[in-house]
Formats: sequence, C-alpha cells, structure tokens
Amino acid sequence: MSNLFESAEQRCDALNAGCSAIEVLLNPRVADLGGFSVRRLLPTAKRRMVGPWIFFDEMGPADFAAGQGINVRPHPHIGIATVTYLFEGEILHRDSVGSRQAIRPTDINLMVAGRGITHSERGRPEITASDHRLHGLQLWLALPEADEETEPAFDHFPGDTLPTAVVDGVPVRVMIGSAYGVTSPVRQFSDTLYLEASLQPGQRLVLPEAPERAVYVVEGALQAQGTEIPAHSMAVFAPEAGVAITATEATRLVLIGGEPLGRRYIEWNFVSSRKARIDQAREDWRAGRFAKVLGDEVEFIPY
Repeated sequence: MSNLFESAEQRCDALNAGCSAIEVLLNPRVADLGGFSVRRLLPTAKRRMVGPWIFFDEMGPADFAAGQGINVRPHPHIGIATVTYLFEGEILHRDSVGSRQAIRPTDINLMVAGRGITHSERGRPEITASDHRLHGLQLWLALPEADEETEPAFDHFPGDTLPTAVVDGVPVRVMIGSAYGVTSPVRQFSDTLYLEASLQPGQRLVLPEAPERAVYVVEGALQAQGTEIPAHSMAVFAPEAGVAITATEATRLVLIGGEPLGRRYIEWNFVSSRKARIDQAREDWRAGRFAKVLGDEVEFIPY
C-alpha cells in the first residue's frame, strides 16, 4: 500500500517550499466496482487513523442507468460507528435493529455497531427506475474501549438540523463536534470533528484546532503554506494553531479530526482494540449468529 501516500517532507522538497504544518499528503487507492469507483484514503500503511476516524471512502460520483444502482447485501460490523454522507443521490439503509431510512444529501446517518450490527445499502425502486447519480462519503469512527461493546443503534439527522456558520465568507456545515462557534447534535463517543466547507477561488479558511485533523478535497484544489492539495487527496495537518488553507479554484472539502484512541485492529468489516474479539466476530458471522437485517433477511455477503 506504499503507493497510497507520500510524506510531507518529500512533497515539500519536490516543490522547494516549506510546509511544516502538513504531516503527510495521502492519495487514494481507487477501485472500480463495475462502473462504480471508490477512493480509499484511510487506513493506509503510514496513516491508519486521524483522531478516532479509521476508515474514509469517497464513493462515486457514479452514474447509473435505469434498472441499476447500489446494491450492498447485508454485512456485519463491530466496534465502530459508521457515518454515511451524500452529496448526490439516495441510499436505502436497513439494519438489524429495525431501522429503515432513506439517506439523502446533507443528512448525517450514524450507525453504532458496538457489540454487533448487520445492515444493507440498496437503491429504492423509485430511484433505480430511472437514470440517477450517487456521490458521497462513507466513514468509520473507532469507538473508545469502554464503548466497543455498546448496544447497536442507528441515528438519523436531517440536514436542516445540522448547524452552519459563515467564516470569513466561507460557508461551513458542522456535522459532528464543535467548530466556529456552533455544535452539532450528533452523538459523540470521544472528541470528534467532522465538517464540510465550500470555498471560492482565493478564499481562505483557518482550520479549527484539534489534537489530530485532516482535510480531504472532494473537488477543486487548495494550497497550504505553498503546498498544493489537489482534488481527491487528503492532507493531515500538525496540531498547531492558526493553520490556514486557500482555494486555488472552486473547492468543496471535508475536515475530519479529534482525539486519537490508540491502537485498533481492523479485519474486513470488524474493528476492535482486541484481536481476539475480531476472531470471535468472524466466527459468529460464519456461523450465522449475527442478527439479520429486518426486511432484508435472505441475502448476505459471505466472509
């Protein structure tokens, strides 16, 4: 996986510019899932987590013809909370605690796996009946050790319940945590930050402080201390105050961060601070001991 990143030092040497605030610049591994591309930024060989965030995928943008669409069969998770955030399109979420929720742009959907949950992600017939597009992010939050075996749950927050701010002319939406004087209602298990911002060319944004933080460029391009941060790359920043980014073109970005939780093991869809717990989850899934997705009980993804 060494091709997924390059060090900030190597990047700065190439540009002959100082960029001490950037610890590492990550480039994605891109997978084509039959016309549906996924860009993975976390985990990588040299940066497994940013704060509590252990997994970061950008899905799409993908254009589906009528009769096609996203169709992820039931599969399990433990030890994490997943976050699904869409820019375009819709996903129908179902899970083993009885949730059935259409996920739409700007909503936050927090699925707490805890001791174990099963869920599926599919397209509703009303959506797949015509041509449509899907574009969004899927992220995993590792849970603190005290919460790894918490009861599974699903929380849905419509976009109009999430706070916004305008910072030096830049519109910002705070999805999880507190920044720029506003606080999201989304539940936190540890110090967590997740926000979205849109910058016009030449606009500047001072990053909120956090023990660890990273900026992902969904579209457009940024500069920070003379270093270019292109689309679909993630810059992990040192935790110093006053770090600013500047848009060199119209840019949409997300920022993730928070307090690091310590070592986590990750295997398939399972995350835990204990390797033995992952071994147990693997055997439980193989033996059919996870609860089934209500309304989607027949199919499943084998281990």
